[in-house]
Amino acid sequence: MPAHLSAGTDPGKVILKESKALGAEEAKVMVQRLDEIMAMDIKNMNVAEKKVLRKEVRAIKSDLREGSQGIYLSFGIIIVIILLLVLLL
Repeated sequence: MPAHLSAGTDPGKVILKESKALGAEEAKVMVQRLDEIMAMDIKNMNVAEKKVLRKEVRAIKSDLREGSQGIYLSFGIIIVIILLLVLLL
């Protein structure tokens, strides 16, 4: 597992954080929670409740992004790869 270093509040202190890959069940639970939040009627909530939900949504989305394992290629890169393959073969 890769580890990430981040500076704490003390300039001389470094905190070691380990990133973990999400399991299928954990990802499914997070997606279900996102669906629940999106289905909520937020018009009747006060500002503090909305802020808490926003933070929760951001945290879940960042966890899902960090936990996803895969290679993402843009359309332009795919075209360049295809052109290189055509030229080389």
